[in-house]
Amino acid sequence: MNFHQVKISLKQRKKLKRFKFDKLREECGVFGISNHEDSSALVALGLHALQHRGQEGCGIVSFDGKNYHSEKRQGLVGDHFTNSEILKKLPGEFAIGHNRYSTTGETSLRNIQPFFADLHMGGLSIAHNGNLTNAAILRESLVKDGAIFRTTSDTETIVQLIAKSKREKFKDKLIDALFQIQGGYSLVLMTNKKLIGVRDPIGIRPLVIGKLNKSFIFASETCALDIVGAKFIREVDNGEIVIVENEKMTSIKPFPIQKQRPCIFEYIYFARPDSLIKNKCAYEYRKKMGHELAKESNLEADLIVPVPDSGVPAAIGFAEKSKKPFDLGLIRNHYVGRTFIEPTQNIRSLGVKLKLSPTKTIVKNKKIILIDDSIVRGTTCSKIIKMLYESGAQEVHVRIACPEIKYPDFYGVDMPSSEELLANNKNNAEMCEHIRAKSLKFLSLDGLYNALIGEKRDQSYPQFSDHYFTGKYPIEPQDKIKGIQIRQLSLLSGKSTN
Repeated sequence: MNFHQVKISLKQRKKLKRFKFDKLREECGVFGISNHEDSSALVALGLHALQHRGQEGCGIVSFDGKNYHSEKRQGLVGDHFTNSEILKKLPGEFAIGHNRYSTTGETSLRNIQPFFADLHMGGLSIAHNGNLTNAAILRESLVKDGAIFRTTSDTETIVQLIAKSKREKFKDKLIDALFQIQGGYSLVLMTNKKLIGVRDPIGIRPLVIGKLNKSFIFASETCALDIVGAKFIREVDNGEIVIVENEKMTSIKPFPIQKQRPCIFEYIYFARPDSLIKNKCAYEYRKKMGHELAKESNLEADLIVPVPDSGVPAAIGFAEKSKKPFDLGLIRNHYVGRTFIEPTQNIRSLGVKLKLSPTKTIVKNKKIILIDDSIVRGTTCSKIIKMLYESGAQEVHVRIACPEIKYPDFYGVDMPSSEELLANNKNNAEMCEHIRAKSLKFLSLDGLYNALIGEKRDQSYPQFSDHYFTGKYPIEPQDKIKGIQIRQLSLLSGKSTN
């Protein structure tokens, strides 16, 4: 989370307006490994597999038994950590790494993780995925008590709390800090003796455990284990602290026992399709969402067309269930990155055409059902529909494989404020008119739960963090209660929440 002044220049405001995206932005990716001679190279590979979770900064910290070594870069993992000269600067058998996604604006090296601090008990490095919902209050208290912050990240709040703890042992200092923070988080920490993985008390943010020979691994997703040839052991439980020391793994569960409530968007969008969630690939859940969406839709059409790549699994499931033909009516250009230069208004006006292009002979004279995983602002969807009509489509009906997103997130997902969310401001008919579709339908919340767990939502204690759709937050943001608008601070300052 960022704590810069809310006042920003007109130039910064124009940048914010220019770079609004129409997808929820991934949180961050973390990876850590113990007892391996190629630890830094394996972390680099793991971060590469987790690149979809953060593309604006990456870093690795290693420990060689005596000293810590840190390398941080702006941009993609493959642009930096495939360089053998950089990896030579990261010796040691222990290493942790982090991929960062920030909102628009300046991406500062000081905010790129993992962070390192030289504490009284020794060195500590930390990588964090998520967001603390009481970080502003904690930071204010720490600063009043004499703490000096070097970054604008809420992750440093955790380091400061550990440093100021009066407990003797490190694990007790960590527990002391964890009992003071709130929000959704997964952490990978490294000391001169331990590699540690932590997951928040209700398991909003993901973290898994793998093993490669004698080496233990913590990672945000199982796809990062696959790339290094590691075996998936299990997920870190909600509220669990897993400690690796002397080639042995131990577990501590200091929090009161609660039911798990993972972020529902890990299933819908964030996790890579081949990653395992509850022993099933994310792809399978998304395909089942397409099945449920087809069951709720009764519509004659010639062709099922996905919005690539996020809408493909649901579109396949929709086509299977509805027994309608499936085809790629849109082709994605995979070589246009987020750093594409947009020097003139004429070029900027091309918008989504930089990334997507219709297959004209496929869509011409067809009644199309366009499938995507979600609608956020609706700007991209409306441009796609316009392109399809310009390419000769007869009708374009839109079906979305999740419910309407009406409420913002405070647990590490970078997304618009309520005012910018299309479904928060318009009813279905108004949204349909806004995107200029022939018809529009979203998957119901019951349909989504049925796709994920085969049963309805538990009204007393939902099985997921589904506040995006319901507005019922599993952890009330304390900073917001105090009057500090987390979302505004994060958006206006143009920095990451982690």
